[in-house]
Order: sequence, then C-alpha cells, then structure tokens
Amino acid sequence: MALKVCKFGGTSLASAEQFRKVAQIALADSDRKIVVVSAPGKRNKPDTKVTDMLIAYAEAFLAGQGAEEVQASILERFAGIIEGLELPKDEYDTIARILTARGAGDRSHRARYIDSIKALGEEFSARLLAAFLRKEGHDFIYVDPKEAGLVLSDEPGNAQVLPESYDNLRPLRDSEHRIIFPGFYGYAASGNLVAFPRGGSDITGAILAAAVQADVYENFTDVDNVFAADPRIVDVPAAIHEMTYSEMRELSYAGFSVLHDEALQPAFNAKIPVHIRNTNNPESRGTLISLERNNDELPVVGVAGSSDFCAIFLSKYLMNREKGFGRRLLQIIEEAGLSYEHTPSGIDHISVIIKQSTLTPEIETLVLERIRSELQPDKLIVRRGIALIMIVGDGMTKQIGIAKRATGALADSQVNLEMINQGASENSIMFGIQNDDMNKAIVALHGAFFNKK
Repeated sequence: MALKVCKFGGTSLASAEQFRKVAQIALADSDRKIVVVSAPGKRNKPDTKVTDMLIAYAEAFLAGQGAEEVQASILERFAGIIEGLELPKDEYDTIARILTARGAGDRSHRARYIDSIKALGEEFSARLLAAFLRKEGHDFIYVDPKEAGLVLSDEPGNAQVLPESYDNLRPLRDSEHRIIFPGFYGYAASGNLVAFPRGGSDITGAILAAAVQADVYENFTDVDNVFAADPRIVDVPAAIHEMTYSEMRELSYAGFSVLHDEALQPAFNAKIPVHIRNTNNPESRGTLISLERNNDELPVVGVAGSSDFCAIFLSKYLMNREKGFGRRLLQIIEEAGLSYEHTPSGIDHISVIIKQSTLTPEIETLVLERIRSELQPDKLIVRRGIALIMIVGDGMTKQIGIAKRATGALADSQVNLEMINQGASENSIMFGIQNDDMNKAIVALHGAFFNKK
C-alpha cells in the first residue's frame, strides 16, 4: 500500500461545491492518508480571498476601528460553505466563537497578532472538511498543528520548519484515522502561533510528506499541469508533464506561481516526487516533479521572468588582480542588510543584481559611498528597471546552440540584452532586459523552444 499526502489550494476550497470535489478526490484513493488544506480562495475574479479578509479583520482591530463589517463578511462566507455542505449549525457557532475570541486577543505584537488571525482560514477549512467527511460516514479527523508537533522558528510571517518537527509528525503515518491538516502555520517552541510566508500551505504539505515518508506528495490546484510559460503572457503555452526538482526551483524563483518555491525543499531532501494536479479535472495527467527526467524529450522545460530588479555595476582596471575584491563588495552588500540575486562579471567589471524594492535611497547612498571609499572603482552606476528572464532545462547541458536560439529570438523581437549569465550547472540561462520588454521576451523565447515549426 502506497502512502500519499495531498494538499488542496485556495481555489479548490472556495465554495461548498469545491469542498465536495476535494472530498471526492480524497475518497477516490485510500492511499491519500493525509489531506492538507488552504483557506478558501476566490470563487470568481472579483471575489476576495478569505486570507485577505482575515488580514483586513486584524488590521481593523489594530487601527482601533470597527471590525464588525469585516467579521460579518467572513462569517457569511463560511456560513455559505456550511449550508452548502449541510453541516449542523454547531459548526458555524464554533467558527464564530473562535473568530471573535482571536480578534479580541493580545495585540501587543503586531506581526504575531496578524499571524494568529490569518491562520484561521486554514483552520476553519480543515475543521469543516473533516466534519463533512465524518458526516458522510468516513473516518477522517482534524489534527491541530500544535498537537501534532509542527514546530517552527519564532518569525511571524516568515517562519521556517525546525528539525524536530519531522520526528514529531512521523507518528501520523501510523494513525488509525485519515487526517485533515491545516496548512500555512505551526507553533514556535514558545507556544506562539507563527505562519509561513504567503503560499505556505505548499510548505506544510511537503513537510508532512517528508515526515511520514510518503510515496508521493500530490499538490492539487486549478490548472491541469505546469505550463512552459505564464498563460497570462503566452497564448496556449506548452504543457510540462515531467520536470526535475532543480528545474521547478529555478522556474519558481524566476516567476512561476504554481508552487511556492520553498515547498520543494522538504520533498527534495526526502526524495519524494511531487505531483501537480487539477482539483477540477483530477483525471488529467498533471506534472510530475522528481529527481530526474528524460532530458532528451525537451532541452528547455520552461521560460519565466520577474521584473523590478536593479544592478549595481562597477568596473576597475585590473580588478581580477585585486585579491578579495568580490568578497569585499559582497560584504558591503551584506552589511547593508541586502541579499543579492546574481553577480555577472568580467575581468574588469562586476554587477550585483538586487531586488529593486530593497535598495532604498538611504541604503543606496550608504552602499555607494562605501564602494567608492573602500574599492575605488573607475566606474560605479546603478541601473534600475531590470527584468530577469530565465530559460530552464536540465537537458541544455547536452544540446548545442541553445544560447544562439535564445539570443536570436530576442534579437528578432527587438529586445535589447543588458546582461546574460549561465549558472555553473548549465541548466539555466538568465537574461537581463528592460522591464518594458519582459512580456515580449517571454513570448519570443517560448516561441523559439516550444512552437511547432
């Protein structure tokens, strides 16, 4: 008997109808021992995600304003789900009581208070799904992350799993019941509730899959598979049915939004395949992410881009002879509290790519003054408004002419290249271009590698 952990995203739980689909999928395969759920997402385009409603609820309390209207909207949303699932009124009363009590909780630490409120979306989803499955006569139970032992670092909004969690959670594998588990949050050793970064239900699912040594981690979302490019940018992008962990990590970093980029780490460490599937079309093939794939099928699996970076560019004659130059430059960046993305370089020049929002005018002034004083470059400038485009594929290492095809496609589309960088693993090539050219570049690169001639 195989063991599966499956996670359902917000669109999969947006309404009572979607809850019923999730229940059917869970019941369709007895190997699905652990089900991880997100907060209800949007029912339609103009709708509001429950997590956003909960954040607004917390903000109203913090601002000392009336939260009654937001609270009524949240309760109305869950009342619709409860009614649609034909659950008893007791379920609504429990949710209303918890929501009211949590809202009136300790507000002395802003970030911690917001975490405690916004995690309720996942908790309520899990409670209601478990209640519905039990009502239908199936042996499912709600498991609280604190009771299960999901221990996280005490960093509200940016928590990381601690190693002891895996040992704590391992007994869930042998539970006599099937389990519904809320995603997105856990508890610090102090007992405080803390949340992962946004999208963290993916991380919860991967942690549980690793802890119970699952055979596969199924991640159900609202698309049939991962696409080779963003369908909001490219019309009818190619489908990806098989890819590696490293490819998905590179694409997630570069702008893919199907799977939270940190979610792969626990599954990767435990060598557990991740299967992306569609709640609304569970029979579709989906996308399987594993350690290896057939590299001969596609040298490039995807194209992705992200905008609003800046580059600190400096040049100095005989820079390559100056020992420790790069280390000292990065130390200045680090001591300013910045993290860098890439460092393309030549013998006499180097660029440090940074997320533009982190380089405030005050930090920029401090960094440039230190660079001028300590490194004495011949030229020092900051270029803003840069988009980073990446083509990714483990098969690129065995193919000749990949860079030529890519740069040719960009040239044909009148996209000016400001920088190009290939990682040591040779499974990705990064292009730096102007923000305004990002979508045009993604369309051109997708056409070069995926459009049938």
